[in-house]
Amino acid sequence: MEPGAAATTDGGAAVAIRGLSHSFGELEVLAGLDLEAPAHTVLGLVGPSGCGKSTLLEILCGLREPSAGAVAVGAAEDAAGRLASCAFMPQRDLLLPWYSALDNAALALRNRGAGRAEARKQASELFGRFGLAGFERELPGRLSGGMRQRVAFLRTLVAGKPVLALDEPFAALDAITRAEMQEWLARALREDPRTAVLVSHDVEEVLYLCDRVAVLSARPGRVVTELKAPAPRAPDRLAAVTDPAFVHAREAALRALREGSR
Repeated sequence: MEPGAAATTDGGAAVAIRGLSHSFGELEVLAGLDLEAPAHTVLGLVGPSGCGKSTLLEILCGLREPSAGAVAVGAAEDAAGRLASCAFMPQRDLLLPWYSALDNAALALRNRGAGRAEARKQASELFGRFGLAGFERELPGRLSGGMRQRVAFLRTLVAGKPVLALDEPFAALDAITRAEMQEWLARALREDPRTAVLVSHDVEEVLYLCDRVAVLSARPGRVVTELKAPAPRAPDRLAAVTDPAFVHAREAALRALREGSR
């Protein structure tokens, strides 16, 4: 797999958002956002439903252009350049039901021009590390929700793009599986550092997985506050989320969410 190093802007940020606003007709969904994520850090976005979080990810990934402001991913500011630099993981895993787990994971490599055998070989080398060894031939319908998300994340990583855009990747999972997947993703990002932007409704999730968290207001989404996640965090999720510094940060984020929803 290609290294996850990202070209950066002059200010050292792999992702830089300046004065970004967006409207759908007369409906303003984002207003004057200024955010950045240095290389190999994880930026979390949390806010009420409808505040433009998913729209912001679509703009970041070059799937749409903002109504105003600028977005840069490394040196790329145009939509095509941003699209080439970002790997997008939506809320649903979107695995192809007629493809095996291995062929689903290898799909990103096939899209980059790798032959079927080579794509399978490269993807299969990571199945053990992702806790998927022995499930290469299984169809998605025979996998648990957590395993499907692991396959989807593996597919996202092997795309070889320096920036990951993760849109509530664990929203559809039950509470126990979600906690397990949060711990797994934290470990995966430690082992293979990438610049990532993670959208979530879960304050605890973003504080556990991210280096910085931007709390957005109700629509139109504005930055209410930015919080630095407690560090260092214990590898064990339960130990991390019960640490007094983590509890303090969680309360600060919840207060900001309440203020931004008024």
